[in-house]
Amino acid sequence: MHPLIRLICLLTAVFSAPVVANEYRLETWADGLDHPWGLAFLPGGGSLVTELRGTLRPISPAGDVGPTLAGVPPVYFAGQGGLFDVVLHPDFEANRTLFLSFAEGSADDNGTAVARAEYRDGRLGNVVTIFSNFSRKDTAAHYGGRLAFLPDGSLLLTTGEGFDYREAAQDLGSGLGKVLRMRTDGQPARGNPFPESPYVYSYGHRNPQGLAVSASGTIWLHEHGPRGGDEINRIEPGVNYGWPAVTHGVDYSGALISPFTAWEGMAQPLWQWTPSIAPSGLAIYEGTQFPEWRGDLFVGALVAREVRRIDLENGSPVAEQTLFESVNERVRDVRVGPYGAVYLLLPRRIVRVVSSDG
Repeated sequence: MHPLIRLICLLTAVFSAPVVANEYRLETWADGLDHPWGLAFLPGGGSLVTELRGTLRPISPAGDVGPTLAGVPPVYFAGQGGLFDVVLHPDFEANRTLFLSFAEGSADDNGTAVARAEYRDGRLGNVVTIFSNFSRKDTAAHYGGRLAFLPDGSLLLTTGEGFDYREAAQDLGSGLGKVLRMRTDGQPARGNPFPESPYVYSYGHRNPQGLAVSASGTIWLHEHGPRGGDEINRIEPGVNYGWPAVTHGVDYSGALISPFTAWEGMAQPLWQWTPSIAPSGLAIYEGTQFPEWRGDLFVGALVAREVRRIDLENGSPVAEQTLFESVNERVRDVRVGPYGAVYLLLPRRIVRVVSSDG
């Protein structure tokens, strides 16, 4: 083989994910929703879905959407604010406890919060707000709002930097632009890296709306850049992820935010998009329906109106593939169900991706 042809073949293999054709089908699973934002699968079947306006609704295994549940804390529904994520306690089957993240407060004083509740007999009870961001803002933007549990039982919460407060992402004394780690009672988790800032797990984030923890405990996060510079990072305790001191994006006006894309002591993204795809929602595929996807990341794209599969090899992204373009809607979240199907949260419905062989 000619050396040039061999080189082209090698580069194609490295930078192009394999195309998966005619192996899945898309089906509307639940319809009639109002901007669903987060989804949790209940043991024994069924789900709970959050709607941005501030409602939590049950969904049957067949996809029938039930009435809104009473007891959800009041949310600040404005701009990008509202009800965000829902996650189940690791011991949910025994204690029936779940957690909600949401925007709280008012136009002049708002922030990201977490509530704990019990879900029994189709109702919420013992609802209490366990955490309110100690750094307040007067912007209805950049809340973060994703939740995930670590294997040790501690809870992660992402927070945005409030758009107009981007320098706060570099301030360890601020709760903006961070990944925070807490106990299930809302108190700081033991072992966080900054004793003087007991909640902070990592910092230098802009607006992280994708968070997923693998079965082995690896934390993956993505965040919105401005015009360009969307990032995927592997989160480690105490690490500075750079915003706004380093970025691959520019401001919406076209103005330069920083002349630097790298700086000593600040982590480089493992993957980045310029121009922006507006990533939202993140899942690690560890199911069985699609063996060729096992271990890969799935990223929802609001602007691109599709899903990106990030091929991970030895724990690092090596290629990307566009999937499910036919939905042609803003993808707010991506989740993997208990039987390995992939669920896409769209503005008014949830689409389920299942194997065409099933």
